[in-house]
Amino acid sequence: MKKTTNYLLLTVALLFSTVIMAQSTITGTVLEQGINMPLPGANVVEKGTTNGVVTDFDGNFTLNTKSGSGEIVITYVGYTSKTVSFSGDSSLGKVVLEPSQVGLETVQIIASVAVDRKTPVAVSTVKAADIALKLSTQEFPEILKSTPGIYATKQGGGYGDARVNIRGFSSENVAVMINGVPVNDMENGAVYWSNWAGLGDVTSTMQVQRGLGASKVAVPSTGGTINIITKTTDVEEGGNFFTGIGNNGYLKYGMTYSTGLSDKGFAATVSASKISGDGYVDGTEFEGYNYFINLTQEINDAHTISFSAFGAQQEHGQRFNRSTIAELRQTESGPLKSNKDWGYKNGEVYNSAFNFYHKPQMSLNHLWTIDDNSVLSTALYASFGQGGGRRDEGSKIGSDDYRIGGVDQPIDFDTIIEENIANGVSGSSDIISSSRNSHKWYGLLTTYKNDISDKLVLSGGFDGRYYVGSHWYQVDDLLGGQFFLDNEDDTKAFGQALQVGDRYNKDYDGYVVRTGFFGQAEYQVDEKLNLFMAADVSNTNYWKKEFMSSDASFPADRKSDNVNFVGYGIKGGGNYNLDDTNNVFVNVGYFSKAPFLTNVFQQEDELTYNEDAVNEKVFSAELGYGYRSEKFSANVNLYYTKWMDKAESRELPSTTSGERFYANILGIDALHQGLEIDFKYRPTNELTVTGMASLGDWQWKSDVSADIFSQDGELFDTVEVFADGIKVGNSAQTTFALGTAYDFAPKSKAYIDYNYATNMFADFDVTSRSSADLPDVWEAPGFGLFDVGVSHTFDIGDFEAVLNTKINNLFNTEYISDAQDNGGLESDAAVYYGTGRTYSVSLKVNF
Repeated sequence: MKKTTNYLLLTVALLFSTVIMAQSTITGTVLEQGINMPLPGANVVEKGTTNGVVTDFDGNFTLNTKSGSGEIVITYVGYTSKTVSFSGDSSLGKVVLEPSQVGLETVQIIASVAVDRKTPVAVSTVKAADIALKLSTQEFPEILKSTPGIYATKQGGGYGDARVNIRGFSSENVAVMINGVPVNDMENGAVYWSNWAGLGDVTSTMQVQRGLGASKVAVPSTGGTINIITKTTDVEEGGNFFTGIGNNGYLKYGMTYSTGLSDKGFAATVSASKISGDGYVDGTEFEGYNYFINLTQEINDAHTISFSAFGAQQEHGQRFNRSTIAELRQTESGPLKSNKDWGYKNGEVYNSAFNFYHKPQMSLNHLWTIDDNSVLSTALYASFGQGGGRRDEGSKIGSDDYRIGGVDQPIDFDTIIEENIANGVSGSSDIISSSRNSHKWYGLLTTYKNDISDKLVLSGGFDGRYYVGSHWYQVDDLLGGQFFLDNEDDTKAFGQALQVGDRYNKDYDGYVVRTGFFGQAEYQVDEKLNLFMAADVSNTNYWKKEFMSSDASFPADRKSDNVNFVGYGIKGGGNYNLDDTNNVFVNVGYFSKAPFLTNVFQQEDELTYNEDAVNEKVFSAELGYGYRSEKFSANVNLYYTKWMDKAESRELPSTTSGERFYANILGIDALHQGLEIDFKYRPTNELTVTGMASLGDWQWKSDVSADIFSQDGELFDTVEVFADGIKVGNSAQTTFALGTAYDFAPKSKAYIDYNYATNMFADFDVTSRSSADLPDVWEAPGFGLFDVGVSHTFDIGDFEAVLNTKINNLFNTEYISDAQDNGGLESDAAVYYGTGRTYSVSLKVNF
């Protein structure tokens, strides 16, 4: 019996030893093709089993297999999977995954995607999976609200009326690029997100480079760069149908389909959707049609061309007028939903503030792989915008005497119509018009990249843009009257009986031609140190044509003189990897850029330009530290940005004649400095914890004086501006975020996010600080918001389906998101309250 037992124990030991010997340890690093960027969170699975791991923050993985030999499968969303054989313990080294989209390399070269632990900039990247999980009914920029240095808000709450600030800089000083193509307005730098409302459906990656960044355009940004890379064309055939519902009648549905890459190198992807709803705020009904198309042809191994077009034709009611806190708390709808800018006409909702616009963008991209070391990537693009915003003329629209009920109730347009009809030959006292804006924009952006050696990479290129923007007021609705008389006696429309479609008030074209060259060098000194240097030079040419003024002194062609501004910039830095875990970087830059056209031609009805306009100058320095380990990563950034000679002007009425007077105020400086921290912790493969803290100190730093001149150029007065030490307004200077995501099942995920914002000073006109004794700018109360969501993937027959449920502002917190200072007191501040609790449920079926 004892002998039998010994044999049995020996057999078990041999079997156990065999199992132990059969196991293997496989290691490797998963990278993205082309830019060698790590892919954290990639799935590494032993084929035929459920045994697997995910890569860490540097793309590294260690997998203990159940067999001594076999295959592992590596997958990552947006990339083609790769199967690798193994036998025994082995290191696979660098495993490169190819993007599942044709033509993506072209976009990445032009867009200058920053690489972790290499490019010396502060950067945050949002993947398509995160956008699909968290965007919900939020505005597209709000997906960035947990990013350090960013403050995003819906402003008035209308569809697409969001804004985003980076490190205290508003949109005109934040470069927004889609596939490397700039979209900021060429006349004033603004970004209107309603024009890009469909981006959430087609974005592949969104990267925010804070500070001067590494974007390859001739005119850099001050606050940062938002780099949006859309999908191109999927390598594999397939698509999806999707639909979603939400609060206040929100409805969205659409589809995406890709042909896949044919044997002849052709592929196409199309996407279309419709979105509509009543709007969270009263009177903000909206409707939009979003579309995207990409056609790609691989001509041969050296040449690939790709055509893309996308846009969002939309219209939506707006909340244009702010109110005080006390006024909003007395409204029937409450401070979150109350809106004075809408009413009823013939029993239907009718808005006095209404936006309608369509701005398609088309791009033809060409990638020429010249040889193994050099490529030329070129984008020829065009954009054609058409639309405007509704306005009203007269004193009745918006008056408390012409509302259905109390002072906060809808406008009674029917009563106004009846009175206009009764006016007969006297015409309409009140009308609805629109401020129309159209533009034509053509551009060429080309980048040449050459790997001189394993260490040195040089790139350079050309950035050229031609833009003409047309602006006029147009009569849209006489509200029952026979005509409308314009009361501005210095215009051609004065005294004319205006009909629907007639122009009045203003009618001019603004022209911008910008050309520039840029160069960049990256030098990999050794495995640890990477250096970066870039420079640019540009020329910006402005002129204007005016068609409405009755000034007989205008030239026959009604064209202004041309005004030129030469700009330049230089930036550089380096990243040093102390070891496999720690790295530090530094970057320093200085640039001089042209003022916007609106600062050069300050009056809409004049052809004279501001001869005192000068370039704005910016100096920026940043120091960063990064930590990467298997389960934890963190970044710490210190930044210092000095903004000099900010273009400002001030208009004052005369105390006697009512004539307008203008002051060109030079020498106003601002200092934006702060500390940013963000981290990600993955204690298990199922649980991820993220967080960030952003502590800013943004102040105006100068007191200046300026002479005020009449329209004839005569000295009228001198104005003083006392701004030194006043906090910069319109953005929260301190923000925190904490979030958790948990995979509670193999294909199911839940998340909770908390965002807190404070030290938000009200927006104000810095030139209005006319006395050193004025009170400080009003500071809005801080606020914190919770967002939650659940995503579940399941099968419907042979198809995969994804169900998403989200709630934003879970506890329906009341908070002030935007404020305008009117004397430093809470009682005087004009505010917008942020959106309360919202929800959505969406379903996507992949085929």
